[in-house]
Order: sequence, then C-alpha cells, then structure tokens
Amino acid sequence: MSKIMAEQLLAGVVLGDTENKEFIYLPGGEVGSENPYCVFEKDGVRKEDLPLEAAVKLAKRLHLEPTIHPVLGKKSY
Repeated sequence: MSKIMAEQLLAGVVLGDTENKEFIYLPGGEVGSENPYCVFEKDGVRKEDLPLEAAVKLAKRLHLEPTIHPVLGKKSY
C-alpha cells in the first residue's frame, strides 16, 4: 500500500481523474475511525465504499492524483 496515498486520503485530500470523472475520498464521518472506509465515485455516482487499503490499491491502478472534486473541492472535509 502506498503510504503517501493513504496519508493523503486520511488528510482529506481528494484523489481523482477529472477527465474520466473518477474520485476517491475519505468522508468526514470516517475521520479517526479504526478502520476507515473511503468512497469511490464515478460519473457523479457513488459506486462503493472501500476500506482504506483497497481504496489506495484502486487509486494506484486508476492513476488517480490529488485533484478538485466538482462538489467537494480540494478536500473532502
């Protein structure tokens, strides 16, 4: 697991690809939880909730980078 991506998600940074409209972020309600779950969004639709480790793996596979979410902005909380 990429520690940098994990730390970015835990800090509220939105990872995404604006061209493909894919985003992964940690919702504010998950901050400080023992096993945080991130949200994966595609085309403006919430597709699934993923544990942090799975979210990082997906973000790496999709080559997601820190970006600006159309609704949330730069940070998810």
